[in-house]
Amino acid sequence: MIRILPPLLLGLAVASAAHAQSPTAIDGDWRGRSDGGSCNAPLDIAITIEDGLVDGTAFDTTAHGPVPNLKRTAPPAPGPGLWQLHGVARPGSFSLLAVASVKAEDQRKGRISVTVQGATLVVTESGGCGRTARLAKN
Repeated sequence: MIRILPPLLLGLAVASAAHAQSPTAIDGDWRGRSDGGSCNAPLDIAITIEDGLVDGTAFDTTAHGPVPNLKRTAPPAPGPGLWQLHGVARPGSFSLLAVASVKAEDQRKGRISVTVQGATLVVTESGGCGRTARLAKN
């Protein structure tokens, strides 16, 4: 039993090292702020990339909830203030799924493209407001 244990532990260590992915140059925490785009509503963007998996948020600092209805008409629906970003990072450029944190009947989805340019990530919104952000690694 004692003779079998060291080779078994060595085999497990080699197998676990083979499954571990090496970090890429874009792994880490990225932050930045977009321009306002056509909506004049900048986004604060925070993205975390770990082993190629992207998770992040985009927060609209100008979004606000319902306001008092002085005209006694139907109030406009509040715009989404928080977006969830998900995807898989690839060398060069890749796209992310953006999902607004709103109620189910007002579900909003979109895609944003991310391009690696040296030490920055350039995030571009293709639809909606057409915002662009440059993210720096923290």
